[in-house]
Amino acid sequence: MTVAKAGLSKKMEPGTVKIAEDSDFDMLKMLVDDHTNWKLEYDKGDQTKVWTKTTPNCSFKMVKVQTVFQNIHANTVFDVLHDPDYRKEWDEHMRSSIEIGYLNPNNDVGYYALSCPTPVKNRDFVLQRSWLDMGHEKLILNHSVNHKDYAPKKGYIRAISHLTGFVIRQKGDVCFLGYVSQTDPRGKLPPWLVNKITQKFAPKVVKQLKKAAEGYEDWKAAQQDPMLKPWVFPELTLMSPRISISECMLQDDSVTCVAECCDCNDSD
Repeated sequence: MTVAKAGLSKKMEPGTVKIAEDSDFDMLKMLVDDHTNWKLEYDKGDQTKVWTKTTPNCSFKMVKVQTVFQNIHANTVFDVLHDPDYRKEWDEHMRSSIEIGYLNPNNDVGYYALSCPTPVKNRDFVLQRSWLDMGHEKLILNHSVNHKDYAPKKGYIRAISHLTGFVIRQKGDVCFLGYVSQTDPRGKLPPWLVNKITQKFAPKVVKQLKKAAEGYEDWKAAQQDPMLKPWVFPELTLMSPRISISECMLQDDSVTCVAECCDCNDSD
């Protein structure tokens, strides 16, 4: 599928590297806020709701989550989603997270590897992340790209994020969180199983993120440099590597894959 059919600019589709535009963030907000053609899958009165949506030319459904966090500020949630050092503390599935470099102060490229339960082979991603902080509203989106130094490697299946995004809003003393994702884990996992697991797993992710946000401020205050937040202070990105779009381009402009995508360690 193309991300254009999912809602975002076609130029933001997997394998394409570009600086995110206002229109891309506007479409992210529309996906989060507009429930037209979405199916409500989870609503148990715990302030968390989960929807799914089928999109053309893709077997994997788009998943959307909305929730609110009481007495947690939007700034804190924004920090938790960005802070690579803190992610090591709360993301139990993360095996590796590497900052490859910045395209500009609001767009970076990174590598992320996660563990999967046996017998499923572990997955990894190369992602371009873009963000926009407008004070009361903060937006983050990512999609899969390539990088010349991070080709698919043995032991992992290179998964693809067609689109993953967060909309964070401060509303009085509560924080609204909207999350939308369409991800292809590749391999031999059947789409029906991935779709079922994803919609059931989404509320658990929200609870995990809430717990992480509750502990973030104390954790950050205890760090050697508690003001090290390049996603908040753009001048700090000068301390990190800069990369060019050309480093993320392949001849066919497509997200790469290797034979291990069909590894028999994946369950049918």
